[in-house]
Amino acid sequence: MRIPLLAAVLLTVPVVAACTQNPKSGTGADSEDRAVTVASTDDACELSASEAPAGRLTFTVTNDGSQVTEFYLLAADGLQIVGEIENIGPNLTRELTVSAAAGTYVAACKPGMSGKGIRSGFTVTPSDEEVTTSLDEKGLIEEAEERYGDYVQGQSDELLAKTKRFVRAYRSGDDDGARELYADARTHWERIETVAESFGDLDPKMDAREADLEPGQRWTGWHRIEKDLWPARAEKYVALSTKQRAVYTDDLLANTEKLDRRIGGLEFTVDQIANGSRGLLEEVATGKVTGEEEYWSHTDLWDFQANVDGARVGFEGVEPLLDQKDPDLAQTLEHRFDDLQKLLDAHRVGAGFAYYDDLTSEEIKQLADAVNALSEPLSRLTAAVLS
Repeated sequence: MRIPLLAAVLLTVPVVAACTQNPKSGTGADSEDRAVTVASTDDACELSASEAPAGRLTFTVTNDGSQVTEFYLLAADGLQIVGEIENIGPNLTRELTVSAAAGTYVAACKPGMSGKGIRSGFTVTPSDEEVTTSLDEKGLIEEAEERYGDYVQGQSDELLAKTKRFVRAYRSGDDDGARELYADARTHWERIETVAESFGDLDPKMDAREADLEPGQRWTGWHRIEKDLWPARAEKYVALSTKQRAVYTDDLLANTEKLDRRIGGLEFTVDQIANGSRGLLEEVATGKVTGEEEYWSHTDLWDFQANVDGARVGFEGVEPLLDQKDPDLAQTLEHRFDDLQKLLDAHRVGAGFAYYDDLTSEEIKQLADAVNALSEPLSRLTAAVLS
């Protein structure tokens, strides 16, 4: 049965990120200095402090405005995302925990979830608080970081290789071949989407959806080509010319190559690994389970599975550490991931999945409920790993 796009309940998962290993907080004389409240309104973003000591910072964000908002902690360049919380509805409060090194940052609220947001500078000052880590724990941390780095690099390499094949097919006019390659190639983007999104200059060029474009923003990337391959839902659509196809494919491939080079220079901490897991589940909740991500092709379940794949890899990477700190949480997460995977497996068709518009409203609700059931314990992952 084909149904209209279902507006599923959006899930908001607090995001945790870091760029380096830092002292833990929550105890000690300056723990209160690491707690920052944020009041987001339609025209203001007020932080209770403009600086905090290095370590684990907690931003408690309350939306006092009339629009859904987001909160970002950005690197000094104002582009790279250190941590974010999306889809904070009016009168709701969410927490963002970030393990931050000393340096300068940019804090931003985005009322209406558009534009560059309302920004202000934020400084993280040096801290002399000492951290003690057992040799066993250190070994688990190093293993998790190395394995996750290898995983991200492997997915990036596969993304580049399959993007090249996709580009060749589409550019040559082999639309059937390009449609066959589209979802499979994007799987590798979706598995590492939170890493790719951290590059604020590349993500909008590669993965922007038409509905999310800012005024005057040029639409490029995967979804621009997707519309050209699946234009059935577009009114009075004019297909791209051969010359235009060349322009868009050159742009997509150049940005994919740039992404691959940047990922090659990254190192990950357990904070970032946990953040990747939680952030990927948020991607499922805010784009895939609603059917908004692949609006033209309806290949959302391929993306859904890839996000879950990446989230599970992140969780399993830190699971040995979590087993020592909170074994009950580790077991709960295993079961919830299994439950969600069983539902996804029920929609497999051959090597792929059913198209999203072939799902019934009840099937979509079951998927949304399973995502919600996983989100709560997963939201506690980073705090548990850092404890």
